[in-house]
Amino acid sequence: MKPTILLVEDSQIQKLTNEEILTRAGYLVLLAADGEDAIRLAGEANPDLVLLDMLLPKLSGFEVLQALKRNTATVSIPVIVLSQLSPTDQAKAKEAGAVGYFEKSKLAQGVVGEVELVALIKKALRDSPRMRIPMAQAKAATNPW
Repeated sequence: MKPTILLVEDSQIQKLTNEEILTRAGYLVLLAADGEDAIRLAGEANPDLVLLDMLLPKLSGFEVLQALKRNTATVSIPVIVLSQLSPTDQAKAKEAGAVGYFEKSKLAQGVVGEVELVALIKKALRDSPRMRIPMAQAKAATNPW
């Protein structure tokens, strides 16, 4: 079974690009375009990981992260922030419960950025106590090349 990632992104171009990267890497991708949808989908679908943009309509990424970490149904879902944040805001995101941060601009590097993002996701899934598939399957499912 493929790990499921909830991609929370309001930019249509970034959403399509990131969905393609994640699908190629072997993940099942769910999409949310705003903070309210992100919270609803996380509760309903119980994804293995959330990739969270911080600049969102309706609720900010910080509000989404805080809501996910306050809810007993979603508290254990690892969240990686995928955004452009200052070092101070990166630290705040980690304090709020994010397991990682990935700078969006790195994806402009092409394959190098994609490999780095997939490696960060793989590590977060491997370290997650809620991982639902055997590690050998996770390695095979997340190897994009």
